[in-house]
Amino acid sequence: MSNKEKNTDIEQEQVDATQTETVEKEESKAQPENELTVEEKLQEEVKQEKDKFLRLFAEFENYKKRTSKERLDLFKTANEEVMVALLPIVDDFERALTHIEEDKEAEELRKGVVLIYQKMLSTLEQKGLKAITVEKGEVFNADAHEAVTQIPAPTDDLKGKIIDVIEKGYKLGEKVIRFPKVVIGQ
Repeated sequence: MSNKEKNTDIEQEQVDATQTETVEKEESKAQPENELTVEEKLQEEVKQEKDKFLRLFAEFENYKKRTSKERLDLFKTANEEVMVALLPIVDDFERALTHIEEDKEAEELRKGVVLIYQKMLSTLEQKGLKAITVEKGEVFNADAHEAVTQIPAPTDDLKGKIIDVIEKGYKLGEKVIRFPKVVIGQ
């Protein structure tokens, strides 16, 4: 081989070696960027676990608040079925009182019925039952009243207003358990 060929081979080897070194350097530089150190990996895992823990803790706190609120609501309306069952009895007492008042001879009977009625009402009120007051002549509200029937209004100013109350409405706490049944003018 001639010197020229040797120089070309040497130059070629140097170029190949330089290219190999450059490629190795680039690979070694790329590795730290792509691969995290063990400490960085552990820190990232701790960060992820801490985030999971905080989310789980917040979810548990929300669960506790929701269940305690549901429990309070349940206690407030636990008597609802009993109250709804007793409302027809209260209505019967009121009807009996109106009929007994007409009979002047049954004064002692009226006193006894009034006493029982008042005692029952006070007991129900202590348990959270409240009567919904509805006056004749009020404007009918479909959200607050239950219309049983419509009759021709005796006067023009009673059109769309309550003419008669058939049954009282009642609330248990803030929940309406029976809407007042009314007759409205047409």
